[in-house]
Amino acid sequence: MAKIGVIYYSSGGNTEKMAEFVAQGVKKEGIEVELKKVEDTTLEDLLGWDGIIVGSPTYYGLAAAPIKDLFDRSVKYHGELEGKVGGAFSSSANIGGGNETTVLSILEMMLIHGMIVWGSPKGNHYGPVSIGAPDERVRTQ
Repeated sequence: MAKIGVIYYSSGGNTEKMAEFVAQGVKKEGIEVELKKVEDTTLEDLLGWDGIIVGSPTYYGLAAAPIKDLFDRSVKYHGELEGKVGGAFSSSANIGGGNETTVLSILEMMLIHGMIVWGSPKGNHYGPVSIGAPDERVRTQ
């Protein structure tokens, strides 16, 4: 059975709530999921999962430093994440807060590892985002 890791950093709780929604969605599809705070995630965890979904609050339109740090350290396994499926999600305080650029910054790091990412033609083209506290709309993304 496939196993997906959902990694997140959350300072105010909104991204953590989104991570829980994402993990529930993965489980609903019958896929095993492991939900982990970024500070509890090891580089070896990345190798053990078939797919990786990463969530971050938006800081200056980019992923938070702990997320970037995980990817910086993952250079140790450069090339070994190739072919794994990746996805990203983000939350911000404001509608123009940089959610899409944050998601793209995470996806760029995944692409450098050779991971497979794709968009959706239906709406959340890059990945789920939340403005403020996640609500029912976020749950169904």
